[in-house]
Amino acid sequence: MITIRPVDPQADAAQIAEIYSYYVSDTAVSFETVPPTVDEMEARLTEITARFPCFAAVVPEGNIVGYCYAHPWKERAAYGQTLETTVYLRRNYSGQGVGTLLMQRLIEECKICGYRSLIACITASNVSSREFHTRLGFKQVSDFKDVGFKFGRWLDVTDYQLML
Repeated sequence: MITIRPVDPQADAAQIAEIYSYYVSDTAVSFETVPPTVDEMEARLTEITARFPCFAAVVPEGNIVGYCYAHPWKERAAYGQTLETTVYLRRNYSGQGVGTLLMQRLIEECKICGYRSLIACITASNVSSREFHTRLGFKQVSDFKDVGFKFGRWLDVTDYQLML
């Protein structure tokens, strides 16, 4: 059974950094090119959890198998009611409903907090993420061409929006 709980930056940073490292090093899902260290991840998580919802999916043995959080979509004050979402899973947990559990909890928490809109910024070639967000009720609202460069190729990005 999977438990969804708030992230504890200090206790969870190592496992979350491990999960994220794969997406940075081996995929075009993340546009980062160097995986953050555990200390860097802890600092990021500390900043995020101080202001925004951030959850971990945990199996009974205590291992984190996925995480998600919301963070500012843009920095200008007028964008304050719109957040961007992030969700990552351990590779062997994809397609098992863990991402849905995480995102449903995140969406509900964002509603409770009074946010108006959530944006998912997705590498256009990441069909599984696009389909996943569509199943959650997100609608495609943008299609940007050649905005990222990783692994020797240009990457497109598409934004999906969920009105809360």
